[in-house]
Amino acid sequence: MARFLFTVWPIPGHVYPQVAIAQALRDRGHECAFFTGERVAYIVEREGFERFPFRKVDEEKFQNTLFPPQRGPLSWSNPVQFMNVMRGFLLETLPHQFEDLEPLIERWRPDAIATDPTFWSPVLICHEKLGIPVAISSFCPVCMLPGPEAPPFGLGLPAPRDWRTRLLARAAYLVADLATVKFRRSINAIRQSHGLTPLTTSVTAFTGTMPLYLVPSAPEFDFNRHDLPPSVRYVGPLFRKLPPTDRAPAWVAALPRQRPWVYVTEGTIHVSEPVVLRSAAQGLANLPMEVVLITGDDRDPAQVDVGPRAANVHLDRWVAYPDILPHTKVMITSGGPGSVLAALLEGIPLIVIPTEWDKPDIARRVADSGAGICMSPRKCTPERIRAAVERLLAEESFQRSAQRLGRILAGYAGAPRAAELLEELACPNGAAGAPVKWSKGQILT
Repeated sequence: MARFLFTVWPIPGHVYPQVAIAQALRDRGHECAFFTGERVAYIVEREGFERFPFRKVDEEKFQNTLFPPQRGPLSWSNPVQFMNVMRGFLLETLPHQFEDLEPLIERWRPDAIATDPTFWSPVLICHEKLGIPVAISSFCPVCMLPGPEAPPFGLGLPAPRDWRTRLLARAAYLVADLATVKFRRSINAIRQSHGLTPLTTSVTAFTGTMPLYLVPSAPEFDFNRHDLPPSVRYVGPLFRKLPPTDRAPAWVAALPRQRPWVYVTEGTIHVSEPVVLRSAAQGLANLPMEVVLITGDDRDPAQVDVGPRAANVHLDRWVAYPDILPHTKVMITSGGPGSVLAALLEGIPLIVIPTEWDKPDIARRVADSGAGICMSPRKCTPERIRAAVERLLAEESFQRSAQRLGRILAGYAGAPRAAELLEELACPNGAAGAPVKWSKGQILT
């Protein structure tokens, strides 16, 4: 038996894929625990996993930095604001992450760490200083590593396939490199304080030097890249086993099946105005379809203003995918990884209105694959939503492309395959062999 520690930010969309892997590892006889915040304690602990809380990491400050209600979607269009948020989120928390993790690792003695790619202490400090194997376990179906076959992550740019898009990608890499010079200096100062050599690449590129990098999708969804290191393994979507109590409310079962269903979500965390929900509620009102609006766990449906609600528009906090997606013909989403992958597995075409973080890149790949339409948040109006839904319902090519991707994604094992790869990392002599034994200062690769 091996021990695996999952280090992950307390964001539901980041935690759910790791829970799926932890369930698969537990099924194989291993022990798993999570280092994450109070905000997602209910997710981790109801699945029976031990959770080690943040102590030095200030969870409230983290939450206010990433999701302040007064701020709109974060993007490079406001570079000063973007870099300030990145500094508070990624850089200023880094020393506190290690202050929490070092005694925890010494006490609990994990055989390997699986880390959120934006949770940097395991990558930048623990792997080398403590000599413990570290795997990147991404929540995002787009590989974030740079390379000649993809533009910089986070901008939603097209694949560099002709001279124009290649020039655009090179220019974007140059701008990003210049914009993060001071950022990298601060990172290297932190590494130097731990006796570690300075980085000569970006942190994102450095994550590709870890012995394992898990991506929860397929190359066919991710520009079919061939420029990635062998540590990168596409494992397919990661969905956890749902508890028996997570069933659909009664109103879902009563919806008429002879009309198309449209599922609308803004993700598990949304603190801005409900632009997507409101536009869908007004644009699809009284049409011959059933419209299901999902607010997410963080919002009380009674407090979400979607305007006048027609009889065919239904609003709830959450509905389990197995109860709603088999009958859904179109999904409208802000581009969260879970909703996009769940739709594609069911062959459902998408309208993606990307807001921030990884969503523009996910939206770009949906549109590039032919499985849906990408719409700017600034152009998300009731009229455009209605036209887009009617187009997806009328043009069969979108459904065929979504079904093709669904078949490809379904061919991957998902969490069980991720568990096998993590097991190989921690137990290189075979599943029955002894886990790797490490000690301070011993670098394992």
